[in-house]
Amino acid sequence: MVDTAPVLPAYGSRSLAEVTPSLIGALRGEANPLGIEPAGRVCLLLVDGLGTELLAAHAADAPFLSSLPGAGALTAGFPSSTPVSLASLGTGAPPGAHGILGVSFAVEHGPLLDSLKWTTEVDGKPADQRKSLPPEEVQPLETALGRARQQGVDVRVASAAMFAGSGLTRATLRGADYRGVYALGDLAAELITALSAPPPVFCYGYHANLDALGHLYGPGSLAWRLELRIIDRVAALVAEALPPDGLLAITADHGMVHVPPTDKIDADTTPELQHGVRMLGGDPRSRHVYAEPGAAGDVLATWTGLLGERAWVRTREEAIADGWFGEVTDAMRPRIGDVVVAMRGTTAVTRTNGEPLISALTGQHGSLTAAEQHIPLLQVRS
Repeated sequence: MVDTAPVLPAYGSRSLAEVTPSLIGALRGEANPLGIEPAGRVCLLLVDGLGTELLAAHAADAPFLSSLPGAGALTAGFPSSTPVSLASLGTGAPPGAHGILGVSFAVEHGPLLDSLKWTTEVDGKPADQRKSLPPEEVQPLETALGRARQQGVDVRVASAAMFAGSGLTRATLRGADYRGVYALGDLAAELITALSAPPPVFCYGYHANLDALGHLYGPGSLAWRLELRIIDRVAALVAEALPPDGLLAITADHGMVHVPPTDKIDADTTPELQHGVRMLGGDPRSRHVYAEPGAAGDVLATWTGLLGERAWVRTREEAIADGWFGEVTDAMRPRIGDVVVAMRGTTAVTRTNGEPLISALTGQHGSLTAAEQHIPLLQVRS
């Protein structure tokens, strides 16, 4: 069977958490973990869902990106889910330190927090928790962007206007000048404008559509490939506008796998996966299983026996000791499930009642397979 061993995130050396500190270090002419050479203006473009394996498999659809030099694949971190990765990118810290530990996770022994929408379920409906669970407290670390601004760097973020002021934006990108955009044209325009400002400049651009089409139609589908072609051209346009001291770096937050319906296990209709379970967090490829008091051992045995070779199943302590989350602070430890599950192959544990939308998706990510963990770091200089 494929994926005989998990791809452990290379925290501290070659993970997503090293990207922003390394690029800002390059602005200051300092040695940095990824060995980025000095630059006066740096633009980081994150293409959501563009794993290294996907880019290699579809190089013909991305001739510009595929032509760029890279320094080998980075690892996304665990779970390899968007909010976790964006927090690592924004803070320069691993998940165990910044505390955004999944698409959903328990906060302060309370209900599950949906970290994408910053909501919890109240009377069966999502309720905004930005007041009761302030993002600056849930993720208490100072961001790498905020530190750079304090050091005199012109720090800008270009991302969807709808994300301005969101809980996840406040948790991961505070300290930057947020420029809301509506399409790829104004995203590119904001990045090109930032690169023309007086140095030192750090601008970060985020694009979500490739990930969205991968979820809906599957990575490598026709719609996904056509979107990749458009992104390739946008990246080339930004590269063409680089000033003499400019650097364009391109990375991703995770890869993606195609999950066929036959590989989906529905926890909401599988009684064994409900026994002793108080809450089920995470997403279909990476699950936090919160057990009822005294039931953790039984839950571990049940999930291990039922999933078998389709998942890596660990206790909280084992997952921490194995380095899945990086160094975990005492404050963040309770947010991790009593049992942690990372799917192998193309298996997913869905919740058709509790998570109907995400359960129906074709493309999924979040686990420790090479397809999900390995992400590129491409560089362009003028």
